[in-house]
Amino acid sequence: MTHSFRKKAVQGLKPGDCFVYTRQFSKEESWAFGDLTRDYNPVHYDSRWTGAKGFKGLICHGLLVGGMICEFGGQVGWLATGMEFKFIRPVYFNDRIECRVTLTRIEENGRAEAEAEFFNQEGIRVCLARLTGRLPLEDEKQILSRMMEEGDPTNKLS
Repeated sequence: MTHSFRKKAVQGLKPGDCFVYTRQFSKEESWAFGDLTRDYNPVHYDSRWTGAKGFKGLICHGLLVGGMICEFGGQVGWLATGMEFKFIRPVYFNDRIECRVTLTRIEENGRAEAEAEFFNQEGIRVCLARLTGRLPLEDEKQILSRMMEEGDPTNKLS
C-alpha cells in the first residue's frame, strides 16, 4: 500500500495542506544518532548532567526529533534547501511526538515553504521549524506515480 503523503504529492500539493504523523524515540535510537553525528553531549547520556540543567531525565538529540521532517520530505519528494529549528522544550526518551508539517507557499517553479510544529503527548509544543525546498514538478510526479504502480519497492513506509 502506498503511503498517503506520496499519493497526495502525485495528485498535487497546495498551500494549507497539512501532514501529521507521530514517532517515539528510544534511548537506543538517540544514542545511535549520537554515534552517527558524534554528539556526545552529557545531556543525552548522564543523569547528573541533566539534573544540574534542571531536566527530569536524559533528553533526545534535538536534531533526531527535528529529523521527523524527513518523513514528510521523503514521501512527497521535497528537496530541502533550508531548515531553521527552534527547540522549545526537551523531548525525553519514549515521549510520543506529533509532527505537523503545513505547506505555506508554493511557486510555479516548485519552490516552496513550510512550517513544522512538534508536540509531545501532553500537547505541549516542543519544537518549531521553518522549511524551504522544492516540490516535484509534473515530470517528477509522473515518476512518483510509476513508482507507486510498481509497488514503491524502495519506500519502507509503503
